[in-house]
Amino acid sequence: MTISSLWHLEGNKNGQAALQMLQQQQLDIAANVILWPVSLATLPIRLSVENDLSNMAPESHFSSVVEGGVLLSALRRLQETQQDFKFTVKEDPDFGLLLESVNGVAGNQHEQTYWEILSESSGGYSRLDVGIGCYKPKPNEHIILRFSTWHKQ
Repeated sequence: MTISSLWHLEGNKNGQAALQMLQQQQLDIAANVILWPVSLATLPIRLSVENDLSNMAPESHFSSVVEGGVLLSALRRLQETQQDFKFTVKEDPDFGLLLESVNGVAGNQHEQTYWEILSESSGGYSRLDVGIGCYKPKPNEHIILRFSTWHKQ
């Protein structure tokens, strides 16, 4: 149906009914696409919470992310299913989403504290090069959220 014929339909009652029916069909098609997405694999990950600045015992959690999904989704899924895990983020205009607090412990610029995000692989640790809104975990990856300090240079 062309745009000019749609304008013509709007001008009379039968046309308006036909237009509404066409719009409803388009909504139904869109709903089917949204309701029946391609099935994505779920990837398990392990998440540890460590605090280098207190004598808090490390915590270990398990979560998952859909294939191609980001770490933020795994953290949200964990927060929704585990009462003992909470986190907050803040948006930085230059760097995107930053992990602000975990389980009530927040980074503080004055005290030079922050949540460092690491990945463990073969016993070695590496700092993630992107934030939680961009990082895509690998299957069975071990992610460490470590409360730590930085030193001004």
